[in-house]
Amino acid sequence: MRDVAVVGFAQRQMPEFDGSPTCVEMLVPLLAECYEQTGWTRRDIGFWCSGSSDYLAGRSFSFVSAVDAIGVIPPVNESHVEMDLAWAMYEAWLKIQTGEVDTALVYAFGKSSAGVLRRTLGLQLEPYTMTPLWPDTVSLAGLQARAGIDAGAWDETAMAEVANRSLTDAEKNDYSIRKGGSSVEELLARPMYADPLRKHDCSPVTDGAAAIVLAAGDRARDVRERPAWISGLAHYIDPMGMGTRDLTRSPSAERAAAAVDLSGVEVAELHAPFSHQELILRRELGLADDVRINPSGGALTSNPMFSGGGIRVGEVASRIWSGEIAKGVGHATSGPALQQNLLCVLEGSN
Repeated sequence: MRDVAVVGFAQRQMPEFDGSPTCVEMLVPLLAECYEQTGWTRRDIGFWCSGSSDYLAGRSFSFVSAVDAIGVIPPVNESHVEMDLAWAMYEAWLKIQTGEVDTALVYAFGKSSAGVLRRTLGLQLEPYTMTPLWPDTVSLAGLQARAGIDAGAWDETAMAEVANRSLTDAEKNDYSIRKGGSSVEELLARPMYADPLRKHDCSPVTDGAAAIVLAAGDRARDVRERPAWISGLAHYIDPMGMGTRDLTRSPSAERAAAAVDLSGVEVAELHAPFSHQELILRRELGLADDVRINPSGGALTSNPMFSGGGIRVGEVASRIWSGEIAKGVGHATSGPALQQNLLCVLEGSN
């Protein structure tokens, strides 16, 4: 296997598009930031891969217009996934493993504020028995949270503790759109939103984009004194039917954890759009008590569709570049109730 590292990362998160820029207008400054970090130009990129969704954009082949941000003369080697930035990164990692390219830039974007996100995401559900009922993502998460409470796996206090810690940590993150912790008691006194969820238990609707740069071997060492080497990468998926799995567990996350080495992890950025889902992930990944969870604030403080998971990887990489940590794991999820899970283990030395 080739040694591949994350050497660049840029993000933009906002509660809604300021002035309603196009995806190109939002991506161009992010790509420019990646060029500045690496010292490269677009001609140094061997492979491009993007993540977005036509359903969210409301038009067919929405990713095509985003390619204008790359520049396609001369022609470029480009691909696309209808999923999160983290899965675009996975595809780019595989492309580098083939030996065809040594570098890749992956990016993703989403304008969630343009519609009713919780209803749009209902299109992810099993199309024959679930989608016709139009259950929305927040309601399904509420059912999942209630199942865990009734089973004794967690309680509302544990959920509030997750939210309070996330909001407090977000105060140090300029990109978070929701921040400012108070107390567990104060959070529990707030009204229900989708019983047993309160609004702080749910990630805010977020517009945004992000980009990650990958490089192999010496190309990575030329860019970074301390590259964030990918030492483990795994992705698994649970059944689509909501009635065919125990919603208080996440077998796909557990399998992904078993496929990588999580020993010695100091920071875990978990893509948990709902507070109780962090509790599920912590158990399935078997993280030690001294592992810092979501020091960025996590998805509860900002969660742009199609880049929220990749941002978790970028946050871990940034801490490795700075020398703050030696090893961390970034997690991404997609689908309803933690249906799909990806883990990316990063280390400061290979």
